[in-house]
Amino acid sequence: MEVLDLKDIALKQKHIDLGAKIVPFAGFNMPLQYTGLTDEHLNVRNNVGIFDVSHMGEFMVKGEGALELINRITSNDASVLVPGKVQYSCFPNYDGGIVDDLLVYMLAENEYMLVVNGANLDKDWAWVEKHNTNNVDIKNVSDNISLLAVQGPNAQKMLAPLTNMDLDMVYYTVQKGIFAGVNNVIVSSTGYTGAGGFEIYFDNANAEKIFDAVLEAGKAVNAQMAGLACRDTLRLEMGFCLYGNDINDETSPIEAGLGWITKFTKDFVNADFLKNQKENGVSKKLVGFELIDRGIPRHDYEIVDADGNNIGIVTSGTMAPSLNKAIGMGYVKTEFAKAGSEIYISIRNKNIKAQVVKMPFYKG
Repeated sequence: MEVLDLKDIALKQKHIDLGAKIVPFAGFNMPLQYTGLTDEHLNVRNNVGIFDVSHMGEFMVKGEGALELINRITSNDASVLVPGKVQYSCFPNYDGGIVDDLLVYMLAENEYMLVVNGANLDKDWAWVEKHNTNNVDIKNVSDNISLLAVQGPNAQKMLAPLTNMDLDMVYYTVQKGIFAGVNNVIVSSTGYTGAGGFEIYFDNANAEKIFDAVLEAGKAVNAQMAGLACRDTLRLEMGFCLYGNDINDETSPIEAGLGWITKFTKDFVNADFLKNQKENGVSKKLVGFELIDRGIPRHDYEIVDADGNNIGIVTSGTMAPSLNKAIGMGYVKTEFAKAGSEIYISIRNKNIKAQVVKMPFYKG
């Protein structure tokens, strides 16, 4: 299903050789799965899986004015970062929505890396450029960087022999050093699976060397390759938002339950609007739900009340491999957002009973 006019990641041929199913995703030919979604998903939860997520975008922001620019265009407060720390954030737009969600890495004094979603790469870069009114040193290095996510409880044990960096890292921290014999590799204790582990950033020129070393190291713990299909089910079990599904240009961080990354200790794009929402409430909220009756919720399915009246829409849904139950996320009218609320998912003209629950779904 590989498409020719899409971008190729540096390691595409390696994935084909390993039996990956390659599909178009976020403007790239990407590995969707290898042995199968459930198998890969459970292996990440219980052991360790290797993802190639090189479609993600990386922007370097350096020098004088770097912090001021980042703080002005992101919702979280980057001034609390110190070198070696990472922060989850979002770019609010001027219409009450979200341009993208992202990670802000503080690599050193006045040196930051912004990691954005691959599907939003051009949009995000244009947004950063547009707001760079003080000529801060910004660089889009996305085309030169590969990214592996090694996720799961055995990730540290697996990767430790490849580096002299201490991988006993607190969640959401980052360091740079020698990895698999390569200089200036960025290793962070981040990832979107909730299974623990690391994300490893390196130049495309070193991609094959590092990938081969990671695969070799993985033999000691029986690591397996993992694709984007199980990355989606893993993040959903944790209640993590996926841009394009659960958040977009029209959903606010307050509606999406991202008030915790929306800090009004500083001024930023559309802060007044979002502060008003936080103080006065919103008419819809993103919730997690579990199906009580049989069925699988899917993106864009209607959510209704007991009388069949529309109260919202499903944004993500699946049969959760770790839980063996159907789960989903969606926006509902605020009066139905409390845990325990009874809601119904409209599936093939049947209203299937569900219950709003607190996230994460998977507690570990």
